[in-house]
Amino acid sequence: MIYLCRHGQTFHNREGRLQGRLESDLTPLGQAQARAMAALLDDLVPATERAPWRLVASPLRRARHTAEAIAGRLGLAVELDERLVEIDVGEWSGRLREEVRGEHPHLLGDDAWGFHAPGGETYEAMTARLSAWLAEQAAEPERRLIVVSHGVAGRLLRGAYAGLSKEETLSQDIPQDAVFRLVGGGIARIDCAPVAEPAEHA
Repeated sequence: MIYLCRHGQTFHNREGRLQGRLESDLTPLGQAQARAMAALLDDLVPATERAPWRLVASPLRRARHTAEAIAGRLGLAVELDERLVEIDVGEWSGRLREEVRGEHPHLLGDDAWGFHAPGGETYEAMTARLSAWLAEQAAEPERRLIVVSHGVAGRLLRGAYAGLSKEETLSQDIPQDAVFRLVGGGIARIDCAPVAEPAEHA
């Protein structure tokens, strides 16, 4: 069984910037979302049943910090795995999403548009690395994992797990306030309790 999380909101998310492999810290809302996911997982994985569970995250800071919030709540150690990192968007890294799409109107309506970035990662390459990670976990079906990854990476992980087509994979939601349960070839979304955006102090 896998519980799959996306990191909380980052400053780049809030600004509409393409992050890819760039670092961007969690906003106050993102930190609250991380705590909400931790609270939900605290309910989903009873304290008396945590011994076999592992917590694995992408090494990018936003995923690591989200995982650390979960670790603190559940008493688990955070393991890092490079294969869980987000898509590399090459020359588009750090650029405003709408600016890029405005320059490439032919990509509007294409769910795979992020894979067209010059110097970026292809759908096939990203699917291959995530599928390899998933196959490694499937080799030990008794494994119990909490995984913290990213938006596009999470979509591709879920798609590979459930055997979805490319179109179905890329049309999936990528919430920052929910956990996905992957078990028995099926995927279930479990929403966190609503989180209000904290006030930011100057």
